[in-house]
Amino acid sequence: MELHPLAARFADVVGEYERGRPEYPPAVVGAIAAELGVPPGEAVLDLAAGTGKFARALVGIGMDVIAVEPQPPLREILAASIGEEHVRAGFAEAIPLADASVAAVTVADAFHWFDHTVALAEIRRVLRPGGGLAIVTTVPDWSGASWAEEVGELMERLRPEHPHFDGVRWQDSVLAAKGWSAPREIRLTSFQPADPERLIDYLSSVSWIAALPESQRDDTLARLGAIVNAGETPRELPLRIVIGLTAVATGNP
Repeated sequence: MELHPLAARFADVVGEYERGRPEYPPAVVGAIAAELGVPPGEAVLDLAAGTGKFARALVGIGMDVIAVEPQPPLREILAASIGEEHVRAGFAEAIPLADASVAAVTVADAFHWFDHTVALAEIRRVLRPGGGLAIVTTVPDWSGASWAEEVGELMERLRPEHPHFDGVRWQDSVLAAKGWSAPREIRLTSFQPADPERLIDYLSSVSWIAALPESQRDDTLARLGAIVNAGETPRELPLRIVIGLTAVATGNP
């Protein structure tokens, strides 16, 4: 199987990804567990687990986590953080688990990279009857920083066609797949520590920045860094979190 060319570039910025990407607070995983009716100790699959940020949050509320990640550099950090016995190499379109083996599946900031039709069929296969799917999307809110507009405009100008912004919505894919409950969303806000160094790591880990030719990437990050460092950054910035929820519909084969 092949990754989307932009997603494949995360392997090149694994350090920046781990340092700069936000943490998922207990309230997020707690809300998912409550909404999907998953008690502590249940088997939960975290798909496209990256360096393990969401998997660690699931472990933190007592879930028996199995994390699947296709890229070895990310998987190395993932295994170090939650234990090799909880980690599998694999893709959302070919999940290396048995049928009906998990109570829930989580996908944090990654569902847009999947072949939705194939991935949803695989997710449904590994879920137990009535098992649930949570699709988490985070949106940094930089509006409180003096540099927000200038950085946002530059990032938008650089962005190529991207499945998160230009692809099919997850809700439409779930409805087209059949056999799932009506998709719904809940929204939370978390406040994350903010400092210029961490913000530059975050920007470095954005897929289309990571995919730039090296010289252009270096120039772009230098320009972004100059903008951020010349401005004012609050000690904390909001992170808007959208949790999409659906479950295997009962009474369907």
